Amino acid sequence: MKSNPLQRLAFAPTLGLLLSAAIANAQPIPARIVTVFAGDTIHFDAKNPTKFAHGSVTALDNGREITRTLELPPPGSSERLTAHLVIRPIPKDEVSVSDPWDRAGNIRLSIPGKPDLEVIKFVTAYGGRTEYRVDVTDLAPLLVGNVTFKAFIDTWVSPAWVIDLSLESAADSLERHAVWVQPVVYEPSFTREAYGDSGLSATVTIPEGQKRVLLHYFVSGHCTDGQDADEFVEKDNVISVDGVVVYRYQPWRDDCRRFRDVNPYTRRWSDGSWSCDYSRSGWCPGDFVTPLELDLSDHLQRGTHTLHFVIENVRPKDDKGQYGYWRVSAQLLGVDR
Repeated sequence: MKSNPLQRLAFAPTLGLLLSAAIANAQPIPARIVTVFAGDTIHFDAKNPTKFAHGSVTALDNGREITRTLELPPPGSSERLTAHLVIRPIPKDEVSVSDPWDRAGNIRLSIPGKPDLEVIKFVTAYGGRTEYRVDVTDLAPLLVGNVTFKAFIDTWVSPAWVIDLSLESAADSLERHAVWVQPVVYEPSFTREAYGDSGLSATVTIPEGQKRVLLHYFVSGHCTDGQDADEFVEKDNVISVDGVVVYRYQPWRDDCRRFRDVNPYTRRWSDGSWSCDYSRSGWCPGDFVTPLELDLSDHLQRGTHTLHFVIENVRPKDDKGQYGYWRVSAQLLGVDR
C-alpha cells in the first residue's frame, strides 16, 4: 500500500516541524517595481509649458503631456505585469482644487514609425483622487528595453494634476502569452468633419505563426459643450476587416453612480441628479476604460489586411462651433493560446 507523504512526516518529527515552520514563514516572491512617473505634474500653460519638467521627464502640448524614456528589464515567461496609476488633483486653497472638472486622459507608449499605443485610458474624477491597477501583461513584448511612456490629461489650467505610474511584475500563472503586439490607430479627435461616414482605415500585416489574433479597441464619446451627443447619446461603432463588418455595438456605461465618492466637485442639478452619475458613451468620471476585445483569428490570417472603424451619426459642428467627437485607439495582439 502506498504511504501518504504526510504520514511519512509523522515518523520524522524534526523534519516535519522544520517544513511546517518553513511553510508558515514563507513569504511570496516580492514584485519587481519600476517607477515611470513619481509626483509629476500635468498642466496647461502656453507661455511656460516646461515649468514642471525635470530630469528625464519632458513636457509637450503646453504641459498637458509628459514623457519619459527608460530601460525596462525583460519580464519572465510567467510574470504578470501590472500598471499602478495614481492621479491626484492639485489643491488651490483649503477648500478647492485647481482643476475640479472631469478630464480625459491616458498612458501611452510611443512606438517609432507607428501610432501611439494606449496602455491605460481614463477620465479623471471631478477634482478627486483616483487609483488604478491595470493588468498590462498582454503588452509584455513592448515593455522591454528602451521604452518611451507618455501621460496625458486634457486639462486647461495650471497647475492641474499630479500622477504616479509604476510597473509591477510578479510570478503568476498566465492563461495566455502575447508574442506580438501591433498598434493600429490612435485618434483623439474622431469628428464628423474629419471622417464623416467613411470612417478611419489602417493597413496591418499579420506575421506568420500567430495562433490567435485579438483586437483591443478603446473608445469613448464626448462633446465640446456637454449637451447630448456624443457623450450622452448612444452611437453605433462599426468594425470591419477587408470590407466585411465583424462587429457593431454601442459603447455605453450605466454604472457611473458607483464612482460618486471619488467625484467631490461634481454638480448637483435642480432635479436632484448628480452630473457624475449620468450614463455615458463608454466611460464614467473617475474610472478607466476597459477595451473591447475581439477575437479576429478567422479574419486576420498571415498577410496584409485593412481594418476599418466607423462611428455613425457623430454630431456635426453647429453654428456656435460645438460638436461631438470620439477618442479612439486600437491594437492587435498575437497570443499563444
